[in-house]
Amino acid sequence: MTTPNQFANVRYLVDDVQAAIDFYTTHLGFTLHSHPAPAFADVTRGPLRLLLSGPASSGARATPSGLGAGGNRIHLAVDDLDRLRGAGLTFLSDVVSGPGGRQILLTDPAGNLIELFEPAR
Repeated sequence: MTTPNQFANVRYLVDDVQAAIDFYTTHLGFTLHSHPAPAFADVTRGPLRLLLSGPASSGARATPSGLGAGGNRIHLAVDDLDRLRGAGLTFLSDVVSGPGGRQILLTDPAGNLIELFEPAR
């Protein structure tokens, strides 16, 4: 079950969080939402929340090596990550915990990458 949210979240893995913030806010009309420097920031534009995860972020650590930019994925908030882990789905990573919560990666039947995120309580 997903947690209702006003935004559609998409995670982008970036090499330089500040450069990504500058690009999206200066050129594409995004607004800085939060910036727990230096590993992560998120910017918004309308209903889109773009999660900018640098190499030191927990979101980037969850990505198996070798995916590069292909590690970009949709980010879905869930309220019970452990229940989903027991549902027989194919996961690509172990659960990674960070200051904002826990996440794990899986693929859909076509191989598209999905991140499930359970916010810290």
